[in-house]
This record gives sequence, structure tokens and C-alpha cells, in this order.
Amino acid sequence: MPKGLTFLPSLALAVVMALPLAAETKPTADTVVASVNGEDITLGHMILARAALPQQYQQLPDEVLYQAILDQLIQQNLLKQSRGTDVPKHVELALENEQRSLLAADVLEDIASGAMSDDAVQAAYDAQYSDWTGGDEFQASHILVETEEEAKAIKADLDNGADFAAMAKEKSTGPSGPNGGSLGWFGMGAMVPEFEAAVVDLSPGEVSAPVKTQFGWHVVLLSDKRKAEAPTLDEVRGELATKIQQDAVDAKVAELTKAGEIERPEVEGLEPSVLRDVELVQE
Repeated sequence: MPKGLTFLPSLALAVVMALPLAAETKPTADTVVASVNGEDITLGHMILARAALPQQYQQLPDEVLYQAILDQLIQQNLLKQSRGTDVPKHVELALENEQRSLLAADVLEDIASGAMSDDAVQAAYDAQYSDWTGGDEFQASHILVETEEEAKAIKADLDNGADFAAMAKEKSTGPSGPNGGSLGWFGMGAMVPEFEAAVVDLSPGEVSAPVKTQFGWHVVLLSDKRKAEAPTLDEVRGELATKIQQDAVDAKVAELTKAGEIERPEVEGLEPSVLRDVELVQE
């Protein structure tokens, strides 16, 4: 073996053995990225600081944000440490509020996500729509004019065989006139009450007497009528999921409220307006 290489094999072996460990090492939330007078700043601190930035700052390059956030956290630690152990009352209360809010939100998220599943959504859909009896929907057209006399004259022409769509294109002042007066399909509550009442009283193919609304005088043709179909599961999936999660949250809050020992002492002289008195929390 050449001189000078006596220990090379063992050194090479040590390096080779160390490589997999180095390759497998990954940063975690607890990875220390800086220490300020013995107080650690971790990668987790930086990640949450970045997530809290306004959207316009989050668009900056990662390299810029990394250094800026780290510098800011270091400076904040230095400033915080300069106060010693003196924590102002308003800061103490704000920290308690923030901790309470974050932990409560975390619990709510667990409850909401735990309540969600495809089976739960399907069951909610079946419960709501299995016996669905949809409301009435109408396909109608109208001719809108300014006066009752005009409306009566149009109704007379229609009774004598005039084409409704042609009359609408010629006479109607409404936006649907160029389209032959067609309003498409609509359900209950979509039209003003007087118009809706006239449509409900018609049979398919029938033309109404002149109807007055806030928009003028209408002559209405009911083309067809049907029952509304139940929406598909995909159409209401988001709505059902929201209700499932909200119901789960409400049930948990009610359970905790019932089991908890909650006291609300009456405080003499306490008025709701005291919430405006910021000086109470200043020191």
C-alpha cells in the first residue's frame, strides 16, 4: 500500500457511511435557523410568519422573503428581549385572546373535517331529496306596453289569431321584445306578485287579460308548466358539505356548553359601552 494512504480506506468508509444520513436529513418545523441571545428562531416560526403576510408580499421571490423574514424575527426578538420580563397588560390580554382563538379554530377544523365523508354527503342528499316534490316552474312570454288601452288592443289581436312572438317584437317595450317576449323558464318568486298571479292562473297555451305591474301593462302567454327537478348531488355537494360541518360544530359546541361550568357574574356598574374604554388595558 502506498505511503500516505494508510488511513484513506477507513476515512472513505466513514464518509460513505455518513452520506445516506446527510441525504435523509430534512428540515422540520423545529429546525433552528437563528439564535438570539440563546433564544431559538425555528423554521416553523418563519413559515407561519410568511403565511401571515399580505398577499402582495407573498408574491416576492422565496430568496428575498427568507432573508427579510429572518431579519425581522431576529429584530423582533432583540426588541422583545430588551423589555426584560415586563409584559404590558394589553399585550398579555392580546396573547391570551390569540391563543384562545387559534386553539378554538383548530378544534373546529378537526370537528368539521371529521364530520365529512362521501357517505355523509350522500346520506344528507338522500335525506333532503329522496322525497323531493319540486315547485312549479313556468315557461312564459309577455308583451309589455305603457297603457291599458294598448294592452287590450293587443289582446284582441291575439284572440283573433295574431302571432304572439311577432306582436311582441313589434309592440313590446320590454327587453324580451326582440326575442318574441320569451322569459324562458322561471319558478315561484322570480316575478313581481301581480305577474306571478296571472301566470299561475293560466293553462299552457292560454293568454292572459291585461295585467298591471310597476313596469306597465302586460299580456302574458303561458307556453308550458312543469315541476322543478331535484338538483344533482354534484350541484349541491358544497352546500350539503357546509351544512354537515356546521351541524357537527353546532352539536359539539352545544355539548361542551351543556357539560361546562359557565358563570356570568353580575358586575355592578358594568355597561356595554365600557368596551370602548381602551385605557383600561393600558399600563
